Amino acid sequence: MNGHSSKYKCTECGKCFQHNNALTVHRRIHSGEKPFQCTVCSKRFTRSDHLFAHSRIHSEEKPYKCHLCDKAFSWSECLNIHMRVHTGDKPYKCSLCDKSFNQSSHLQTHKRHVHSNRRPYDCRYCGKLFKSNIVLTRHVHLHTGAKLYSCRHCSDSFMWLSQLTTHLLKSHNEGTWFTCHICQKEFSCRSSLKEHVLRHEGVKPYVCSECQMCFYTASALKQHQPRHSDVKHFCCGSCGKYFRQKYYVVKHFQKCSLRLGFSAALFTC
Repeated sequence: MNGHSSKYKCTECGKCFQHNNALTVHRRIHSGEKPFQCTVCSKRFTRSDHLFAHSRIHSEEKPYKCHLCDKAFSWSECLNIHMRVHTGDKPYKCSLCDKSFNQSSHLQTHKRHVHSNRRPYDCRYCGKLFKSNIVLTRHVHLHTGAKLYSCRHCSDSFMWLSQLTTHLLKSHNEGTWFTCHICQKEFSCRSSLKEHVLRHEGVKPYVCSECQMCFYTASALKQHQPRHSDVKHFCCGSCGKYFRQKYYVVKHFQKCSLRLGFSAALFTC
């Protein structure tokens, strides 16, 4: 490290900076100080440029445009990630299998969902176990009927983001349709188009390692796999008993809920 880079040193962690203002900003990590506040939602930030970037959420300004399609983004980092869709670049490689991903967050999700058996999050309505709290939260919407995604153009609300995306395309002509080059059918998301094209081609890339049965989608393979396993992913939230299939835990859970004085209908998926 040269003399310039060590001129300004943080007394908390020892990190060095070339300029005093950089050290001042860094110290806010330790102090928790966030002097820059959004005038719309009151969220606070440690740096003015972070506040400026955040403000685009409210203004819906998207100055970073893809030159290969009509997508636009609020931040340059998002555009850089998006460009990998066109280039096919997947720099984040899994150390446990041959999968690669275009985002580091996708790699972390893959490792947690595919290479880990821990399911610490359980649904209080039906007892199903999940690997992440985010997936559990989405699942709970099935029971509560909560519609968290609201259209900014009208009063409609939706349970899933994909439903809102489809609504914006169909009702307000906002967004991008993905069109099948074989039959011209349109889809609101790229993954649905990809699955659709596989059906045209008769390709079933997802193979069960136990019986070699093939499937068009990963979700279909996932639904099939419990047939070969004794692992019980469904837990009764009342008595803690585990079950291999959702059907049996729901039936059992209804009986437990009735003993506790709850309505059985609450636990029906």
